[in-house]
Amino acid sequence: MGILSRMIPTEDASARKREIEEKLKQEQETLSFIRENLEKSDQLTKGMVSILSSFESRLMQLENSIIPVHKQTENLQRLQDNVDKTLSCMDHVISYYHVAKDTDRIIREGPTGRLDEYLACIAKIQKAVEYFQDNNPDSPELNTVKARFEKGKELLEAEFRNLLTRYSKPVPPILILDAISVDEELEVQEEVVLEHLPEAVLQDIICIAGWLVEYGRNQDFMNVYFQIRSNQLDRSIKGLKEHFRKSSASSGVPYSPAVQTKRKDTPTKKVPKRPGYDHDLRVKLMTDALTEKHGGAAGKDDVLDIEIDSYIHCISAFVKLAQSEYALLLEIIPEHHQKKTFDSLIQEALDNLMLEGDNIVSAARRAIMRHDYSAVLTIFPILRHLKMNKSEFDSTLQGTAASTKNKLPTLITSMETIGAKALEEFADSIKNDPDKEYNMPKDGTVHELTSNAILFLQQLLDFQETAGAMLASQVLGDTYNIPLDPRESSSSASSYTSEFNKRLLSTYICKVLGNLQLNLLSKSKVYEDAALSAIFLHNNYNYILKSLEKSELIQLVTVTQKRAESLYRELIEQQIISYKSSWFKVTEHLSEKNMPVFQPGTKLKDKERQIIKDKFKGFNDGLEELCKTQKGWAIPDKEQRDFIRRSQKTVVSEAYRAFLQRCANISFTKNPEKYHKYHPEHVEEMIEKLFDTSA
Repeated sequence: MGILSRMIPTEDASARKREIEEKLKQEQETLSFIRENLEKSDQLTKGMVSILSSFESRLMQLENSIIPVHKQTENLQRLQDNVDKTLSCMDHVISYYHVAKDTDRIIREGPTGRLDEYLACIAKIQKAVEYFQDNNPDSPELNTVKARFEKGKELLEAEFRNLLTRYSKPVPPILILDAISVDEELEVQEEVVLEHLPEAVLQDIICIAGWLVEYGRNQDFMNVYFQIRSNQLDRSIKGLKEHFRKSSASSGVPYSPAVQTKRKDTPTKKVPKRPGYDHDLRVKLMTDALTEKHGGAAGKDDVLDIEIDSYIHCISAFVKLAQSEYALLLEIIPEHHQKKTFDSLIQEALDNLMLEGDNIVSAARRAIMRHDYSAVLTIFPILRHLKMNKSEFDSTLQGTAASTKNKLPTLITSMETIGAKALEEFADSIKNDPDKEYNMPKDGTVHELTSNAILFLQQLLDFQETAGAMLASQVLGDTYNIPLDPRESSSSASSYTSEFNKRLLSTYICKVLGNLQLNLLSKSKVYEDAALSAIFLHNNYNYILKSLEKSELIQLVTVTQKRAESLYRELIEQQIISYKSSWFKVTEHLSEKNMPVFQPGTKLKDKERQIIKDKFKGFNDGLEELCKTQKGWAIPDKEQRDFIRRSQKTVVSEAYRAFLQRCANISFTKNPEKYHKYHPEHVEEMIEKLFDTSA
């Protein structure tokens, strides 16, 4: 075992040795291969280095040959570019010397019909001017192109004026009326666009204006613009006034929205309505009646209804046209000149409107001086319209001078002042109207002063807010002792609330009615017959009450006088009682006073018979006299007339029947028919004919 164990390691070592020797041999062979390849690589590297060295040498030779050629070519190219630029600059400079000649024909012929081409020529001239100013300011060419530029600018200004003059036309009245009309049947109003200039012409004008501002350094065209457009605005409004005048002349009545007439050229459209002016025609008719009754005579100073209606429409037209003009102006005039130009543009038309308004105020003032207080009715519709449109008016004039903005408020103040003066003087005239016997109605009917006063007050219903504000503007609340609400304590008329104005107007109406009552009471004393005086007061009081009840006046009166209606009824009842007392001298003969006491079958004494005869005679004579006299009196109200007749018939008939019954069995005369002239039915018929002049 020991020998075997030593032999096994010896064999392993030998094998291991052989294996190592074989690997060593392989490594040696590999090393030999590598060395051979390295030798070959060195040879190849040496060959490549030789080739690259030769290539580098050749490149250096080529570079030394090409670089001078390149630099020479680059210099030649630069020289060529400089020559081209020089020639171009020369051509450009030379062109400035030919600008005057090249543009002469176009400038002389003007811009009409070829504005773009003309502006292009002007641009060339302008560049030439700039060139000579910068490079040769002493050259004669500079003066030439400057003169040509100024000539071109003058022709552009002339073209601006010519286009505006040629195409600016007054807006036709029909179109204006359509623009300001209000059709209550339409929920959405179709806005009428006012086109002042054709679109192509407008674009040319805008283009010229822009050039004149940017290059022409000229603002004179703005003066030209506002002068031409101002003239057209004024002519448009005057054309509308002339339209009203012709409409009035052809139809025979003033043009008014209350008169629904159709225009021939627009048969499908209604006559335009002004908001809130449905009562204008009624106002005119009542104004005419007032003028006739109150002694006013038509004259050159009187303001006609057609003029008022026309003026109201012209105010609305001015606002609409001014707004349209401002929209047009925004496209043409530079922004920082727009407000000033617009202010100048509207001055003539606005001044004419304000002057006309002042004339209306002056006419009303002269009429009031003649005590023709109905003239104030011409102020109301205008004042109401002005105040209704004041906010829009102010908005339109926003940005204009303070003097321009204040013109309408000044006119409104003047109208409120003269209106308040008229109202106050009218109230005083009612109180102080003289008691003239020849002016009293012979039949005791309604006095013209009463009808005038009521008619005048009824007109205030259509203008309650206006009339109330009119009174408030003059701080008349103190005059009427109206308690002010704390919110209404400002002295400014605008601070008075609508409710306060209503109370103020109510108090004014009550004052007029109170003055009227006092005057009627005074006038009634002119009558010698107390019964006629009672009938006169009854008729007037009844007329006042009925007029109040038929209109909204009673509601307005009761704002401050709750018992107005019952007070008038009491006054009427008092006068009926006073009238009935006139029959006492008739019915007193039918009383038992002094009537003899007798027994049936007893013969009367002569004195007793005479008493009965006197009673019959007194009754007959009194009845005949009263019926004859009172038949000529008048009670226009049928209800009241019938009531008084019926009441009096009952009283007289019953007394007469009782008297006849007492005298039925008394023999007081041989000719009873001489004294018993009337049967009770006949007496009733006679009373039934009272207050009937046709009977």
